[in-house]
Amino acid sequence: MWLKMPLLCVLVLYLVACASVPASQPSAMAQAKPPVNMHNTQDVRSRLMAAYGQWKGVPHRDGGLSKMGVDCSGLVYLTFADVFGVRVPRSTEYQSQKGVVVELTELTPGDLVFFDTGIKKRHVGIYLGRKQFMHASSSRGVMISRLDNPYWKDAYWHSRRLVR
Repeated sequence: MWLKMPLLCVLVLYLVACASVPASQPSAMAQAKPPVNMHNTQDVRSRLMAAYGQWKGVPHRDGGLSKMGVDCSGLVYLTFADVFGVRVPRSTEYQSQKGVVVELTELTPGDLVFFDTGIKKRHVGIYLGRKQFMHASSSRGVMISRLDNPYWKDAYWHSRRLVR
């Protein structure tokens, strides 16, 4: 009987640990989201702006996936899961290979915008409409910037549409 107690304790601890969800996991992974009509650009923008309200000002942290700090691809990863119930790759490199290329003039809210920000450095944001995109800036945290800002205009690489 006493020999079985440690085994039972280990089993209980294992089950409790498996039942918890780390804070870095998108809530959409745990529960199904109602489908979003991606053709309704006003609704998509509204949902993205609500998500921005929750992330605004969160500091940049390489590899971060929480309100303590998030990087650009992590913000995309978590936002797509929470807002659209869609899993996307975790890294900017793999995000930049998904979906279809979209011309800058054809962007709609929810499209991803990619930038070449230095030698072997890429950056990603989520287009909100009105020439604005949400992203995790390395200097100012999660914020909204404009595509027609000279820095972003010069660094623009391409855009992709992941869902429709």
